[in-house]
Amino acid sequence: MNALFEDAGKFLAGRVLSEAESSMQVELDSGKRVKVKAANVLLKFDKPAPAVLIAEGQRLAEEIDLDLAWEFAPEGEFGFADLARDYFEAGAGTSHQAAALFRLFGAPHYFRRMGRGQFRKAPEEIVKAALLAIEKKAQLAAQIEGWAAELVAGQCPQPVREQLYKILFKPDKNAPEYKAVVDAAKKAQRAPLDLLVAAGAIDSPYQFHWRRFLFEQFPKGAGFPASLVAPEIRDELPLAAGVRAFSIDDSATTEIDDALSVQGLGSGTIVFGVHIAAPALAIQPDSAIDKVARDRFSTVYMPGWKLTMLPDEVVQSYTLQEGRDCPAVSLYVTMDEATLELKSTETKLERVPIVANLRHDKLDAVVTEAALSGEAPADFDFAPELAFGWRLARHLKAQREVVRGKPENFNRPDYNFRLQDADGQSPSAPPDGRETVVISERRRGAPLDTIVAEAMILANNTWGGWLAELGVPGIYRSQASMAPGVKVRMSTKALPHAGMGVAHYTWATSPLRRYVDLVNQWQIIACARHGRTAALAAHFKPKDTALFAIISGFDAAYSAYNGFQNGIERYWTLRWLQQNGVTELDCAAMKDGLVRADTLPLVLRAVGADGLPRGARVRVRLGEPDLLTLEIGGSVIARLDDPTRADDDAVIEDEAEEGAEAAATGLALAIDVADADAPAAADGGAAPAA
Repeated sequence: MNALFEDAGKFLAGRVLSEAESSMQVELDSGKRVKVKAANVLLKFDKPAPAVLIAEGQRLAEEIDLDLAWEFAPEGEFGFADLARDYFEAGAGTSHQAAALFRLFGAPHYFRRMGRGQFRKAPEEIVKAALLAIEKKAQLAAQIEGWAAELVAGQCPQPVREQLYKILFKPDKNAPEYKAVVDAAKKAQRAPLDLLVAAGAIDSPYQFHWRRFLFEQFPKGAGFPASLVAPEIRDELPLAAGVRAFSIDDSATTEIDDALSVQGLGSGTIVFGVHIAAPALAIQPDSAIDKVARDRFSTVYMPGWKLTMLPDEVVQSYTLQEGRDCPAVSLYVTMDEATLELKSTETKLERVPIVANLRHDKLDAVVTEAALSGEAPADFDFAPELAFGWRLARHLKAQREVVRGKPENFNRPDYNFRLQDADGQSPSAPPDGRETVVISERRRGAPLDTIVAEAMILANNTWGGWLAELGVPGIYRSQASMAPGVKVRMSTKALPHAGMGVAHYTWATSPLRRYVDLVNQWQIIACARHGRTAALAAHFKPKDTALFAIISGFDAAYSAYNGFQNGIERYWTLRWLQQNGVTELDCAAMKDGLVRADTLPLVLRAVGADGLPRGARVRVRLGEPDLLTLEIGGSVIARLDDPTRADDDAVIEDEAEEGAEAAATGLALAIDVADADAPAAADGGAAPAA
């Protein structure tokens, strides 16, 4: 005797070796013996052979018309043998019964399983809905197959093109567009990105990087709600008496956060003023504008364009525009003119006359160390004030370097990227990647940069200590030591910043373009208004969970923005190589086979650079740049310095900075953002050009 039984949703048949009341031993055609519960046995038979029954039953099952079977089926519960007799003939044999069982079991949209070979036909409306769903699924499968065929043939279907960035970076693996790309990649034996490039889905490397960034960081779009209006500052702010403030920024800077003033020159006592735009006097926490700023966290800079944290109309209401008396949070530092010994500090909420917006790209050539030190003519506005600012900046920097334990080295220049359209003008809309790029050097630590950087460090250090003294929580940046691998952290604790050489350090001097600074400005304003009771009046209280959420969100956004800026600057550097037909560069060896170009912000891997001492001078022949992956390789073709020179004579860079640049050699390598606390990129003044 043989038996047909169900095992985990499959139908098996075999020869019965023994049978008990609740189970039986069955030998399968493979020779395997299994114990089968009596409840799972659906059919006992002598003929045909088990394997023949399975094969014949499956063949006959395909011939059963489900619509007709559904019509024939009784209204109540029935067994598969009953349907076999109604559908085939009254004397339906074993093979026909097995066929009915297989067909019923495989059509749950027509027949519901009621247990042990029993079924009930589904209601008519359920059947119709199920058939419609099956038809849609078949159509979708055909559509996926058609899209995949187009991709293999080198054409990109429009639905796939529209979902390109989602497919590549945040895929919905059940989406038909994603399935089509996966299917096509398998058939074509190509990586999905290569396949999509070949199919024309990515027509512009620049747009690929730009749209990917928008997709990941601005999924709802980069525009601002039309309803946002800059609230007025309702405080009756006094006018700062005797102050003639001036800002120092790049010509393209529109978010002018900070300005400086110097009073008392020649009197023996100097009052040095740091004046910060005060949007926090008007923008309230949890307001519509605050929510927009918190959603963005920072302005995004890139060559030729920027995405501001706040709408331009809002920025212009609070920016420190020349010719206006601008609301500001001012720090006044009183010091001895001769020794620069600090005597006192005071913070005021006031209106500050902004006399001028100086632009360092127009003044760097004339505001030199020699001119500021009196060794050359100082034929520029605010010469006495800038001369004092330069003297003060060097003094403050020297003090910090004592704490740091070593001087701050700026061995490499900064680079400015300027884009030009076909008419030689700067783009008035987001670049499309076809512009001409001009890359120029700007020495790091230039006098104007240093003046602004040290003034901002002074303000952030002073306000950080003041918040801690009054018990008002703020957001701080700290670094436990300068040992390799010790990173800068953000927290609510006023801890030392070893890299800066200060006891505590906030970010509070760029409230128009960094959300952390806006948050800290709310807290500083509370201190200015309430003094010792500020902790009771401040918006954020000690151990406020909102501050930790802001830190987490800001860290993630700021890292992503800086990573994008690094990547897009690398794109324009590779474009510069193409536009100028550059095939060789002079470089300095780093480590792990990497070299750094002498005159470009470019790090690449070069064959033959392994084993060279750090700082070794080489000439590298370049390969073809890949603007999509941002990769470029090269090979060392000549050694330009004395190979016998000791490593000590090489240019030794700060390891943390070198590591950050080495990591930026392409998309395949992780990008680690260099600490923006470095004085050359400090909070005021020289924001990246846009």
